[in-house]
Amino acid sequence: MSNPLPESHESPESTVRNESPKSNESAEGTGTPGPAAPRDPYDPYDPDRRPAGPGPQGGGRGPGRAPGAPGAAVPPAAAWLRRSDPGRRAAATPRILLAALLTGVLTAWLLYDGLGPNLLLLGGTTAVGAGIAARAADRRIRPWTAVWSLLALALLVVPAWWDAGWPAALAAVGALALASLALHGGRRWPGVLFPLPGILWQLVPSTVWAWESTDGRRLPGRGRIVPVLKALVVAAVLLTVFGLLFASADAAMADLLGNLSPDVDLDQLPGRGALFAIGTVVALGFAHMAAGPRRWDRAVIRPGRERRRLEWALPLVALNLMFGAFAVVQAVVVLGGADAVLRNTGMSRSEYARQGFWQLSVITVLTLVVVTFAKRWAPRTTPADHRVARILLGLLCVLALAVVASALGRMWFYVDASGLTRLRLWVLVVEVWLGAVFLLLIAAGLTRRTGWLPRVVVLSGVLTLGVYGLMGPDAIVAEQNVSRYERALRTDPPTADIDLRNVRRLSADAVPALDRLPEPQRSCALQLIGRGLAEESKPWYATNRAAARAREILAERPLVDSKGSDRTACDWARLPYDAR
Repeated sequence: MSNPLPESHESPESTVRNESPKSNESAEGTGTPGPAAPRDPYDPYDPDRRPAGPGPQGGGRGPGRAPGAPGAAVPPAAAWLRRSDPGRRAAATPRILLAALLTGVLTAWLLYDGLGPNLLLLGGTTAVGAGIAARAADRRIRPWTAVWSLLALALLVVPAWWDAGWPAALAAVGALALASLALHGGRRWPGVLFPLPGILWQLVPSTVWAWESTDGRRLPGRGRIVPVLKALVVAAVLLTVFGLLFASADAAMADLLGNLSPDVDLDQLPGRGALFAIGTVVALGFAHMAAGPRRWDRAVIRPGRERRRLEWALPLVALNLMFGAFAVVQAVVVLGGADAVLRNTGMSRSEYARQGFWQLSVITVLTLVVVTFAKRWAPRTTPADHRVARILLGLLCVLALAVVASALGRMWFYVDASGLTRLRLWVLVVEVWLGAVFLLLIAAGLTRRTGWLPRVVVLSGVLTLGVYGLMGPDAIVAEQNVSRYERALRTDPPTADIDLRNVRRLSADAVPALDRLPEPQRSCALQLIGRGLAEESKPWYATNRAAARAREILAERPLVDSKGSDRTACDWARLPYDAR
């Protein structure tokens, strides 16, 4: 297979049109010192240049050494990082700061009550601030930038549609990672992997960037805005003081002022203040990236030390033989029938599946690790070396697909015997994605071109995460368990059973499926969900479609009231107390 880490080349998505700045030639070539020019925020970065000003060796701050002086060598780690420094970065304009502050205010207002359509609104305001910064830096929208941005917004639909918290959290984290990738626009492995957690590294630098950009800048319209702000503050103080006095003096006036003034819960101020700070800093972080992203595609990851062919190939040949033996055994199991295997092993269907699934999942992940490091140390001197590497690594990826198929088959056994849970569904989805990654690696080896591989692998992961969130995991879990129970009622009523311990702790997404259960299983399964929906009252921007639909269903068919009896619905359903 070909190398999944191609040679270094600059990403077209991360390129910025560099306008030729007007040069100050008064001090160059004439011998006459000219006036010191202000720092241009678009000036290309030069790691060997020292800022002008007092200090030893012309350094601006503190002691330093001139380039080329003894001891001026840059550490390898710093040099590797400096290679990816942005060529230029635009300054933070008042519009960028205003957009960040607006995002902070909306975050404190909308996000305090929970997740829902508010994430889409916050994502829109954050995108506006980043767009203003990108425009100031003269950056253009590239096709892959649009793809990552649209996918990030699509992930934010999950909390607005479904009620489950786990998929909503995954979607929010995935959207943040994709937005960072969209602003960086990389195409090689460093360019698509390092930007994913990029917002974490931008929080502090973006605040410093905003402060340095506004320090000493004269705000436009300051002579008109500042007096208005002072007048508003004085009016607010006067209205507060005299309003409290009037309210204490007259009950009718107190009622009128109470209706006019907004309700402010002092206990919420710390939480809303923290949300305001988080929203503002995150918006500044994305604007900071858009104004001058780090060029991770410039980072050079050198291949590992080349190993001799025998030293490298012998372990892979042995591993391929073991994988091949496992594939043959699984083929015999499929041809001979699973029932025969269960009789020979003395295991039940669920025990057989549970015994091997997790081990096979670990084997799948470890195989990816082996392929990565084996490619790094593969012999590459002659064409024969490249051919041997492609054959052995390609064969290992093909055999890994047999491991993926076996793991999925065992999980199907497990689900058929014990029902579906959140964890089992999540692991199934991840295993399917790993199989897709192996198929992509095989395709890259056959085509001998890997320039497309990094972005397509990330795209496959994003699509998997989006499909997992948008399909409603809790709804699928409830539907599978209810259908399994209904099928057992039709075929073998005495053995029909449903795991109420599992379905009772699902979110409101499961209500349409659980509503089909007969009583008392229905009321027992919906007890916790109904109690949670009755206790919480959220505004429209913090709720979701699934919760609204669940409230409608429970209003049409209320749960069985057990107030007149000592036994609850779960008692009639024979659910032990320690399982509730």
